Amino acid sequence: MVLDLNASAAHLARVLCDTPSVSGAEVLLADEIEAAVAACEHLEVIRHGNTIVARTMLGRAQRVVIAGHIDTVPINGNVPTRDIEIDGEPFIWGRGTVDMKAGVAVQLKLAAELTDPAVDITWMWYDNEEVDKSQNGLFLLSKVRPDLFAGDFAILGEPSNGRVEGGCNGTMRATIRTHGVRAHSARSWVGENAIHGAAPILARLAEYRAREIEVEGLGYREGLNAVSIRGGIAGNVIPDLCEVEVNYRFAPSKSIADAEAHVRAAFAGFEIEITDAAAGARPGLDAPIAQRFLTAVGGEPHAKYGWTDVARFSAMGVPAVNYGPGDPHLAHHDEERVPIGQVEDVERGLRAWLSGS
Repeated sequence: MVLDLNASAAHLARVLCDTPSVSGAEVLLADEIEAAVAACEHLEVIRHGNTIVARTMLGRAQRVVIAGHIDTVPINGNVPTRDIEIDGEPFIWGRGTVDMKAGVAVQLKLAAELTDPAVDITWMWYDNEEVDKSQNGLFLLSKVRPDLFAGDFAILGEPSNGRVEGGCNGTMRATIRTHGVRAHSARSWVGENAIHGAAPILARLAEYRAREIEVEGLGYREGLNAVSIRGGIAGNVIPDLCEVEVNYRFAPSKSIADAEAHVRAAFAGFEIEITDAAAGARPGLDAPIAQRFLTAVGGEPHAKYGWTDVARFSAMGVPAVNYGPGDPHLAHHDEERVPIGQVEDVERGLRAWLSGS
Protein backbone atom coordinates (compact mmCIF):
# COMPACT_ATOMS: atom_id res chain seq x y z
CA MET A 1 0.00 0.00 0.00
CA VAL A 2 1.14 3.51 -0.84
CA LEU A 3 -0.79 6.50 0.46
CA ASP A 4 -0.72 9.13 -2.27
CA LEU A 5 -2.07 12.23 -0.57
CA ASN A 6 -2.38 13.93 -3.96
CA ALA A 7 -5.15 11.50 -4.88
CA SER A 8 -8.81 12.27 -4.36
CA ALA A 9 -10.34 11.68 -0.96
CA ALA A 10 -12.53 8.96 -2.48
CA HIS A 11 -9.46 7.14 -3.82
CA LEU A 12 -7.72 7.49 -0.46
CA ALA A 13 -10.80 6.05 1.25
CA ARG A 14 -10.61 2.96 -0.98
CA VAL A 15 -6.91 2.46 -0.21
CA LEU A 16 -7.45 2.90 3.53
CA CYS A 17 -10.36 0.47 3.58
CA ASP A 18 -8.49 -2.10 1.50
CA THR A 19 -5.78 -2.10 4.17
CA PRO A 20 -7.29 -4.16 6.99
CA SER A 21 -6.88 -2.52 10.40
CA VAL A 22 -9.24 -4.31 12.76
CA SER A 23 -8.79 -3.08 16.32
CA GLY A 24 -5.45 -4.29 17.64
CA ALA A 25 -3.95 -4.74 14.15
CA GLU A 26 -3.48 -1.14 13.01
CA VAL A 27 0.33 -1.05 12.84
CA LEU A 28 0.60 -1.32 9.04
CA LEU A 29 -1.89 1.46 8.44
CA ALA A 30 -0.33 3.61 11.17
CA ASP A 31 3.09 3.13 9.53
CA GLU A 32 1.75 4.26 6.16
CA ILE A 33 -0.04 7.28 7.59
CA GLU A 34 3.09 8.32 9.49
CA ALA A 35 5.23 8.00 6.36
CA ALA A 36 2.75 9.96 4.25
CA VAL A 37 2.39 12.94 6.60
CA ALA A 38 6.11 12.94 7.52
CA ALA A 39 6.78 13.86 3.89
CA CYS A 40 4.83 17.12 4.40
CA GLU A 41 7.37 19.76 5.40
CA HIS A 42 4.75 22.02 7.02
CA LEU A 43 3.76 19.36 9.57
CA GLU A 44 5.40 18.30 12.82
CA VAL A 45 4.75 14.58 13.28
CA ILE A 46 4.54 12.78 16.64
CA ARG A 47 3.81 9.09 17.16
CA HIS A 48 2.62 7.33 20.30
CA GLY A 49 2.02 3.64 19.77
CA ASN A 50 -0.18 3.45 16.69
CA THR A 51 -1.55 6.96 17.14
CA ILE A 52 -0.19 9.56 14.72
CA VAL A 53 -0.31 13.31 15.40
CA ALA A 54 0.60 15.88 12.76
CA ARG A 55 0.35 19.59 13.46
CA THR A 56 1.12 22.99 12.00
CA MET A 57 3.17 25.40 14.09
CA LEU A 58 2.43 28.70 12.36
CA GLY A 59 1.74 30.81 15.45
CA ARG A 60 -1.90 31.42 14.54
CA ALA A 61 -4.19 33.01 17.12
CA GLN A 62 -6.35 29.88 17.34
CA ARG A 63 -5.83 26.12 17.06
CA VAL A 64 -8.25 23.45 15.90
CA VAL A 65 -7.90 19.73 16.68
CA ILE A 66 -9.30 17.27 14.12
CA ALA A 67 -9.28 13.56 14.93
CA GLY A 68 -10.29 10.23 13.46
CA HIS A 69 -9.81 6.59 14.39
CA ILE A 70 -8.12 4.20 11.97
CA ASP A 71 -9.43 0.88 13.30
CA THR A 72 -12.56 -1.00 12.25
CA VAL A 73 -14.73 -3.75 13.64
CA PRO A 74 -13.97 -7.22 12.20
CA ILE A 75 -14.28 -7.75 8.47
CA ASN A 76 -17.13 -9.99 7.27
CA GLY A 77 -16.58 -10.52 3.57
CA ASN A 78 -16.78 -6.79 2.87
CA VAL A 79 -13.17 -6.09 1.86
CA PRO A 80 -11.89 -5.27 -0.72
CA THR A 81 -14.05 -2.26 -1.42
CA ARG A 82 -16.04 -1.88 -4.59
CA ASP A 83 -17.85 0.94 -6.35
CA ILE A 84 -21.63 0.59 -6.53
CA GLU A 85 -24.58 2.74 -7.58
CA ILE A 86 -27.90 3.10 -5.78
CA ASP A 87 -30.59 5.04 -7.66
CA GLY A 88 -27.85 6.53 -9.82
CA GLU A 89 -25.77 7.76 -6.86
CA PRO A 90 -22.18 6.45 -6.61
CA PHE A 91 -21.06 4.80 -3.37
CA ILE A 92 -17.93 3.12 -2.06
CA TRP A 93 -18.96 -0.17 -0.42
CA GLY A 94 -16.94 -2.04 2.20
CA ARG A 95 -15.83 -2.32 5.81
CA GLY A 96 -14.66 1.00 7.22
CA THR A 97 -16.14 3.21 4.52
CA VAL A 98 -18.57 4.71 7.04
CA ASP A 99 -16.81 4.08 10.34
CA MET A 100 -14.65 5.93 9.63
CA LYS A 101 -12.00 5.69 6.94
CA ALA A 102 -13.77 8.00 4.49
CA GLY A 103 -13.55 10.71 7.16
CA VAL A 104 -9.87 9.88 7.75
CA ALA A 105 -9.25 10.11 3.99
CA VAL A 106 -10.65 13.64 3.93
CA GLN A 107 -8.49 14.59 6.90
CA LEU A 108 -5.30 13.18 5.37
CA LYS A 109 -5.85 15.00 2.09
CA LEU A 110 -6.50 18.32 3.84
CA ALA A 111 -3.55 17.80 6.20
CA ALA A 112 -1.25 17.52 3.18
CA GLU A 113 -2.75 20.34 1.13
CA LEU A 114 -3.50 23.04 3.71
CA THR A 115 0.00 24.43 4.11
CA ASP A 116 -1.17 27.93 5.10
CA PRO A 117 -4.45 27.52 7.01
CA ALA A 118 -6.22 30.37 8.79
CA VAL A 119 -5.81 28.52 12.10
CA ASP A 120 -3.18 26.14 13.39
CA ILE A 121 -4.34 22.55 13.05
CA THR A 122 -3.54 19.44 15.07
CA TRP A 123 -4.49 16.26 13.20
CA MET A 124 -4.87 13.03 15.20
CA TRP A 125 -5.32 9.51 13.81
CA TYR A 126 -5.68 6.93 16.56
CA ASP A 127 -6.12 3.22 17.11
CA ASN A 128 -8.41 0.93 19.13
CA GLU A 129 -11.50 3.12 19.21
CA GLU A 130 -13.82 0.17 18.68
CA VAL A 131 -12.68 -1.70 21.81
CA ASP A 132 -12.26 -1.09 25.53
CA LYS A 133 -11.36 2.39 26.74
CA SER A 134 -8.12 1.09 28.26
CA GLN A 135 -6.79 0.44 24.75
CA ASN A 136 -8.15 3.57 23.05
CA GLY A 137 -5.26 5.46 21.42
CA LEU A 138 -6.81 8.86 22.07
CA PHE A 139 -7.30 8.04 25.74
CA LEU A 140 -3.73 6.75 26.09
CA LEU A 141 -2.31 9.80 24.32
CA SER A 142 -4.25 12.13 26.62
CA LYS A 143 -2.52 10.56 29.62
CA VAL A 144 1.04 11.12 28.39
CA ARG A 145 0.68 14.20 26.13
CA PRO A 146 -2.33 16.26 27.25
CA ASP A 147 -0.60 19.30 25.74
CA LEU A 148 -1.35 17.93 22.26
CA PHE A 149 -5.07 18.31 22.93
CA ALA A 150 -4.86 22.07 23.48
CA GLY A 151 -7.18 23.91 21.12
CA ASP A 152 -10.09 26.29 20.75
CA PHE A 153 -12.33 23.79 18.99
CA ALA A 154 -12.24 20.11 18.02
CA ILE A 155 -13.85 17.97 15.35
CA LEU A 156 -14.18 14.20 15.42
CA GLY A 157 -14.76 12.71 11.97
CA GLU A 158 -17.34 10.17 13.12
CA PRO A 159 -20.02 9.46 10.50
CA SER A 160 -22.77 12.05 10.75
CA ASN A 161 -24.26 12.02 7.24
CA GLY A 162 -22.19 15.09 6.48
CA ARG A 163 -24.04 17.21 9.01
CA VAL A 164 -22.81 18.69 12.26
CA GLU A 165 -23.70 16.75 15.40
CA GLY A 166 -22.88 18.68 18.54
CA GLY A 167 -21.54 17.04 21.68
CA CYS A 168 -22.89 13.63 22.65
CA ASN A 169 -24.98 11.81 25.22
CA GLY A 170 -23.38 10.27 28.27
CA THR A 171 -23.61 6.54 28.93
CA MET A 172 -23.86 4.42 32.05
CA ARG A 173 -24.16 0.67 32.62
CA ALA A 174 -25.58 -0.82 35.78
CA THR A 175 -26.24 -4.35 37.00
CA ILE A 176 -29.53 -4.85 38.83
CA ARG A 177 -29.55 -8.04 40.94
CA THR A 178 -32.19 -10.22 42.49
CA HIS A 179 -31.41 -13.06 44.90
CA GLY A 180 -33.25 -16.27 45.68
CA VAL A 181 -32.72 -19.72 47.16
CA ARG A 182 -31.52 -22.73 45.19
CA ALA A 183 -33.67 -25.85 45.13
CA HIS A 184 -34.47 -28.82 42.90
CA SER A 185 -36.86 -27.68 40.17
CA ALA A 186 -39.10 -30.64 40.96
CA ARG A 187 -39.63 -29.11 44.41
CA SER A 188 -39.58 -25.44 43.43
CA TRP A 189 -41.65 -24.42 46.46
CA VAL A 190 -38.65 -25.18 48.67
CA GLY A 191 -36.59 -22.47 46.94
CA GLU A 192 -37.05 -18.95 45.67
CA ASN A 193 -36.58 -18.17 41.97
CA ALA A 194 -34.32 -15.16 41.42
CA ILE A 195 -35.24 -14.97 37.71
CA HIS A 196 -38.92 -14.65 38.59
CA GLY A 197 -37.92 -11.97 41.06
CA ALA A 198 -36.49 -9.91 38.20
CA ALA A 199 -39.94 -9.48 36.60
CA PRO A 200 -40.54 -6.08 38.29
CA ILE A 201 -37.22 -4.83 36.87
CA LEU A 202 -38.35 -5.66 33.34
CA ALA A 203 -41.78 -4.18 34.03
CA ARG A 204 -40.23 -0.87 35.07
CA LEU A 205 -38.10 -0.84 31.93
CA ALA A 206 -41.10 -1.61 29.72
CA GLU A 207 -43.04 1.24 31.31
CA TYR A 208 -40.14 3.70 31.15
CA ARG A 209 -40.64 6.62 28.80
CA ALA A 210 -37.45 8.17 27.46
CA ARG A 211 -37.18 11.92 27.61
CA GLU A 212 -35.78 14.43 25.15
CA ILE A 213 -33.83 17.16 26.91
CA GLU A 214 -32.81 20.39 25.24
CA VAL A 215 -29.22 21.48 25.82
CA GLU A 216 -28.06 24.74 24.23
CA GLY A 217 -30.74 24.48 21.57
CA LEU A 218 -30.21 20.81 20.64
CA GLY A 219 -32.53 18.00 21.70
CA TYR A 220 -30.85 14.93 23.22
CA ARG A 221 -33.00 11.82 23.43
CA GLU A 222 -32.34 9.68 26.49
CA GLY A 223 -32.86 5.95 26.87
CA LEU A 224 -32.96 3.30 29.61
CA ASN A 225 -32.81 -0.28 28.35
CA ALA A 226 -31.98 -3.81 29.41
CA VAL A 227 -29.04 -5.05 27.33
CA SER A 228 -28.51 -8.48 28.89
CA ILE A 229 -29.95 -10.90 31.46
CA ARG A 230 -27.91 -13.55 33.25
CA GLY A 231 -29.27 -16.26 35.49
CA GLY A 232 -29.62 -19.99 35.90
CA ILE A 233 -27.39 -22.82 37.12
CA ALA A 234 -28.74 -25.97 35.48
CA GLY A 235 -31.87 -27.26 33.86
CA ASN A 236 -33.13 -28.79 37.08
CA VAL A 237 -32.11 -26.12 39.62
CA ILE A 238 -34.08 -23.09 40.81
CA PRO A 239 -31.67 -20.14 40.32
CA ASP A 240 -30.58 -18.10 43.33
CA LEU A 241 -29.21 -15.14 41.33
CA CYS A 242 -30.38 -13.06 38.37
CA GLU A 243 -28.57 -10.05 36.93
CA VAL A 244 -30.12 -7.57 34.53
CA GLU A 245 -27.61 -5.28 32.83
CA VAL A 246 -29.09 -1.88 32.05
CA ASN A 247 -27.70 0.87 29.81
CA TYR A 248 -28.71 4.48 30.49
CA ARG A 249 -28.02 7.08 27.79
CA PHE A 250 -28.33 10.53 29.32
CA ALA A 251 -28.28 14.13 28.12
CA PRO A 252 -24.96 16.02 28.38
CA SER A 253 -26.52 18.47 30.83
CA LYS A 254 -26.36 15.68 33.44
CA SER A 255 -23.27 14.70 35.38
CA ILE A 256 -22.36 11.08 36.08
CA ALA A 257 -23.64 11.62 39.64
CA ASP A 258 -26.98 12.87 38.23
CA ALA A 259 -27.19 9.80 35.99
CA GLU A 260 -26.45 7.43 38.85
CA ALA A 261 -29.12 9.06 41.00
CA HIS A 262 -31.64 8.60 38.17
CA VAL A 263 -30.79 4.91 37.75
CA ARG A 264 -30.99 4.26 41.47
CA ALA A 265 -34.35 6.00 41.69
CA ALA A 266 -35.69 4.00 38.73
CA PHE A 267 -34.77 0.71 40.43
CA ALA A 268 -35.32 1.62 44.05
CA GLY A 269 -35.57 -1.44 46.25
CA PHE A 270 -33.16 -3.54 44.20
CA GLU A 271 -29.44 -4.20 44.56
CA ILE A 272 -27.66 -1.95 42.05
CA GLU A 273 -24.02 -1.89 40.95
CA ILE A 274 -22.79 0.85 38.59
CA THR A 275 -20.25 -0.91 36.37
CA ASP A 276 -19.29 1.72 33.81
CA ALA A 277 -19.93 5.40 33.11
CA ALA A 278 -18.78 8.13 30.76
CA ALA A 279 -19.96 11.72 30.81
CA GLY A 280 -21.39 13.30 27.69
CA ALA A 281 -20.28 16.50 25.97
CA ARG A 282 -22.22 19.72 25.62
CA PRO A 283 -22.75 20.98 22.04
CA GLY A 284 -19.94 23.55 22.16
CA LEU A 285 -21.36 25.61 19.29
CA ASP A 286 -21.63 29.02 20.91
CA ALA A 287 -18.03 30.20 20.38
CA PRO A 288 -17.31 32.44 17.34
CA ILE A 289 -14.95 29.83 15.86
CA ALA A 290 -17.75 27.25 16.04
CA GLN A 291 -20.20 29.64 14.41
CA ARG A 292 -17.76 30.21 11.54
CA PHE A 293 -17.49 26.45 11.17
CA LEU A 294 -21.29 26.10 10.94
CA THR A 295 -21.45 28.85 8.33
CA ALA A 296 -18.72 27.22 6.23
CA VAL A 297 -20.16 23.70 6.21
CA GLY A 298 -23.82 24.77 6.07
CA GLY A 299 -26.91 23.17 7.52
CA GLU A 300 -28.46 23.07 10.95
CA PRO A 301 -26.65 21.33 13.84
CA HIS A 302 -28.17 18.25 15.46
CA ALA A 303 -27.62 16.39 18.70
CA LYS A 304 -25.41 13.28 18.81
CA TYR A 305 -27.35 10.54 20.59
CA GLY A 306 -24.50 8.07 20.95
CA TRP A 307 -21.33 8.51 23.00
CA THR A 308 -18.20 9.42 21.02
CA ASP A 309 -14.68 10.58 21.75
CA VAL A 310 -15.80 14.21 21.54
CA ALA A 311 -16.41 13.71 25.26
CA ARG A 312 -12.65 13.33 25.79
CA PHE A 313 -12.06 16.76 24.28
CA SER A 314 -14.94 18.29 26.22
CA ALA A 315 -13.51 16.90 29.48
CA MET A 316 -10.25 18.69 28.66
CA GLY A 317 -12.03 22.00 28.12
CA VAL A 318 -12.16 21.88 24.32
CA PRO A 319 -15.65 22.17 22.76
CA ALA A 320 -16.10 19.46 20.15
CA VAL A 321 -18.49 18.25 17.46
CA ASN A 322 -18.91 15.20 15.23
CA TYR A 323 -18.66 15.86 11.49
CA GLY A 324 -17.94 13.25 8.85
CA PRO A 325 -19.29 11.44 5.80
CA GLY A 326 -21.40 8.31 6.09
CA ASP A 327 -24.71 7.22 7.56
CA PRO A 328 -24.14 6.16 11.20
CA HIS A 329 -26.92 3.57 10.81
CA LEU A 330 -24.58 1.70 8.43
CA ALA A 331 -21.60 1.72 10.80
CA HIS A 332 -20.56 -1.91 11.49
CA HIS A 333 -23.20 -3.09 9.00
CA ASP A 334 -22.30 -5.78 6.46
CA GLU A 335 -23.60 -3.39 3.76
CA GLU A 336 -21.47 -0.49 5.00
CA ARG A 337 -21.17 2.11 2.21
CA VAL A 338 -20.53 5.83 1.85
CA PRO A 339 -21.80 8.22 -0.86
CA ILE A 340 -18.87 9.69 -2.80
CA GLY A 341 -20.74 13.00 -3.03
CA GLN A 342 -20.90 13.18 0.76
CA VAL A 343 -17.14 12.61 1.03
CA GLU A 344 -16.59 15.49 -1.39
CA ASP A 345 -19.04 17.75 0.46
CA VAL A 346 -17.31 17.21 3.81
CA GLU A 347 -13.92 17.90 2.23
CA ARG A 348 -15.26 21.08 0.63
CA GLY A 349 -16.79 22.34 3.88
CA LEU A 350 -13.71 21.69 6.01
CA ARG A 351 -11.40 23.17 3.40
CA ALA A 352 -13.44 26.38 3.21
CA TRP A 353 -13.49 26.78 6.99
CA LEU A 354 -9.84 25.92 7.65
CA SER A 355 -8.56 28.12 4.83
CA GLY A 356 -10.70 31.03 5.97
CA SER A 357 -12.35 31.39 2.57
